[in-house]
Amino acid sequence: MYNIILFDLDGTLTDPALGITNSVAYALEMWGIVVENRRELYKFIGPPLLDAFSKEYGFSREDSQKTLDKYREYFRSRGLYENTLYDGITEMLGELKRRGKKIILATSKPDEFAKKILLHFDLYDYFDFIGAASMDESRAKKADVIRYVLDECGIEDVKDVIMVGDREHDVLGAKEHGIDSIGVLYGYGSRDELTSAGAKYIAETVDDILKFI
Repeated sequence: MYNIILFDLDGTLTDPALGITNSVAYALEMWGIVVENRRELYKFIGPPLLDAFSKEYGFSREDSQKTLDKYREYFRSRGLYENTLYDGITEMLGELKRRGKKIILATSKPDEFAKKILLHFDLYDYFDFIGAASMDESRAKKADVIRYVLDECGIEDVKDVIMVGDREHDVLGAKEHGIDSIGVLYGYGSRDELTSAGAKYIAETVDDILKFI
């Protein structure tokens, strides 16, 4: 049914919780903010971080940027490796390649980090194109990343495209371009979040993704 598959990274291909929450906690320390329950920081998994810092802590744009710079200080050296690959991802991507599908990354994580993570987990060669955010956050929202992918890959007929992700940002970003989506439940979004956003399909497991493609 679909021949071009866009994949989110965090919460869809890998579980980044430890690295992201450690990086956020490290960044917040500069403001004297200590979060005892790390699960409270899971809300930073998925959305563009510059906006997230402003939303969650009321930071100005300038202070959000300072916080993001501090976050990246930790993430670049340690956080991106404090990450695990979900079981079955390699096999699922291999099966899609065997079916002749075009596999594209569409992540709000900056290009530098996204590529390093894919290389770290030996996933890089499965992807036909890496669509990621820009380091200056001018391209960070999922809809903007998807537009970048469509333009760079010369994709005009989106009926052939589907987005796979774990948060509403993935679903809403795809919807903005008329693209169907699969919401995965093994990541950080709930069934209610994904269905309310308009996911066409819900995959409870990694293997379930193959049922809809």
